[in-house]
Amino acid sequence: MRVLLPIPDRDFDVTEVAVPWRLLTQAGHEVVFATERPGTRAQADPRLLTGAILGAAPEPRAYYAQLCESAGFQATRGWAELDVEQFDGLLLPGGHGPGMRQYLGSEPLHEQVARFWSLNRPVGAICHGVLVAARAQNPATGRSLLADRTTTCLPKYMERTAYFATAWRMGRHYRTYPAYVEDEVRAALVHPDTQFRRGPVELLRRGSATDDRAAFTVTDGNYVSARWPGDAYLFARRFLSLLAG
Repeated sequence: MRVLLPIPDRDFDVTEVAVPWRLLTQAGHEVVFATERPGTRAQADPRLLTGAILGAAPEPRAYYAQLCESAGFQATRGWAELDVEQFDGLLLPGGHGPGMRQYLGSEPLHEQVARFWSLNRPVGAICHGVLVAARAQNPATGRSLLADRTTTCLPKYMERTAYFATAWRMGRHYRTYPAYVEDEVRAALVHPDTQFRRGPVELLRRGSATDDRAAFTVTDGNYVSARWPGDAYLFARRFLSLLAG
């Protein structure tokens, strides 16, 4: 199967892209990367590769190094040129850096996501990536694609903690927008108190290839969402299950 994975030119999260790519390709699926302009050599947030605060773990960093050498990553498609009906699944990763705004705020990408959503095929969104689905509108209703869905995203307590823990060194790097991700996602829901799932409080432990105890995802029909890089392995496996189904 072919899975579409759009990314910005820079600053996407290492783990949220590399781990799903690794698990999907290991399972025999093709991952097609898309950027705003075709052929862009995209780059992850460099701070996550250097052992900085909240940096990626060694295994996802190794996967990212492999990803950068892959043919698909070096020959990205353009968002506007895509025929979404050619894809069996869509993954929306996240990231914190300012470069993410190119992707999170792209109207052409929102329109493509809405077109894919109408096909009722598997969609996965993690962390800030949930904003793309929240901002995309159903043309039939004029409401967010997530208006009637149960979802999670980067919880406010996680985003606030990351910001206060790093502001002395990184400034506003961990505040992509003035509004918190959770607040914007909840505002897109018809009944946020029942539709939004924060998950258990977790700040340090992360899920891994062999241990999901610290991970959390929410599945609603053909849509699966997750909170942060610590959920990436479980998130990828849940998405694989949707593809298989």
